[in-house]
Amino acid sequence: MRLSMKDARRLAVEGAYLSAPQPKGILEIVERLYGLQIDPTAVVARSEQLVLWSRLGPYDTAELDRLRFEEHSIFEYVAFIVPRADYVIHRETMRRSPRGDSARAVYVRGWLKENAAFRGYVLRELRRRGPLRSRDLEDRAVAPWTTGGWNDGKSLSMMLERLWYQGKVAIVGRDGQERIWDLAERVYPVGDRLPAAEVARRILDRKLRLRGVARLRDFNYTFDGTPPGWEGALRSLVADGVAVPVEVGDRGGEWFAHRDGLAALESFKPRTTLLSPFDPLIAPNRERTQELFDFAYKLEMYVPKAKREYGYYVLPVLRGDRFVGRIDPELDRRENVLRVHSVRWEDGAPAAARQDLRRAVASLARWLGARVL
Repeated sequence: MRLSMKDARRLAVEGAYLSAPQPKGILEIVERLYGLQIDPTAVVARSEQLVLWSRLGPYDTAELDRLRFEEHSIFEYVAFIVPRADYVIHRETMRRSPRGDSARAVYVRGWLKENAAFRGYVLRELRRRGPLRSRDLEDRAVAPWTTGGWNDGKSLSMMLERLWYQGKVAIVGRDGQERIWDLAERVYPVGDRLPAAEVARRILDRKLRLRGVARLRDFNYTFDGTPPGWEGALRSLVADGVAVPVEVGDRGGEWFAHRDGLAALESFKPRTTLLSPFDPLIAPNRERTQELFDFAYKLEMYVPKAKREYGYYVLPVLRGDRFVGRIDPELDRRENVLRVHSVRWEDGAPAAARQDLRRAVASLARWLGARVL
């Protein structure tokens, strides 16, 4: 099957839940997106909150914490918010951690072995007294964490992180920005493990559905790399007609489209919205964004101010199946004003995009409880 570039873009937009009609709730979005990437930078709002706004429009951010810390229908794992229903596949990543023979993985395994007593102390205290903040625990490391990075010497924090990656502890709340920890067995659901082949199939199915259309490298991975058995899972999905081999315009190479996305192509309905720099439509593979949308996007937050081309925290403007521009906004919390520092339009952006952008910015400001300046 050959897809036009327009159809390929529409598959990508629809897969990322950015076409109309808008979804109805947070859990629905988290399940579709496989997870929300967490980033604390809040020039406008935190990325995980902004990703939800791009799809829902104005919503109550307190609902995200309610689902996470009261209902526990979603949970945090490896800098993402993921659905509780997906624990059965993420548990396998947890069991493998730390995975591989990289210098980092070898170091972590050795460090945990040297600090076995420290590890036992943390788990005992959580069982006896939890939930706890890190400051409620003692640093009893025999071998301090030393990897040459900014976490050197933060052995207690790193022990909690490693236990989190391994699925032994979980984040159950926050005291301001400080995480509150408890034993994972009190939070995560109980159930039988899935065979590796089924885990791999579910991951590839979900990731391809999210991408809509993609090269293999963009959907055959999870948090710790490619899942064991992914080759057989791909063959199974192709044989069942779920993953459909396609050609995309003149791009060449091997592409796959998800059956559900292809079925929805004719009913595609456009929307205009603004995207977080960490939105799954444009992250983590910026090359894919350029290849499908002919849109070069780079986060310039870490670029010296004098060398920035567009701005510190620029949000792409998505209109239908095209990126028509980019906007550099900043929320002034003291003045309660959303300041728009600049708007840059792409070549060929239609005149109607100006009014669509005004409506999107007004919606963003309304959600933030600010006025636009």
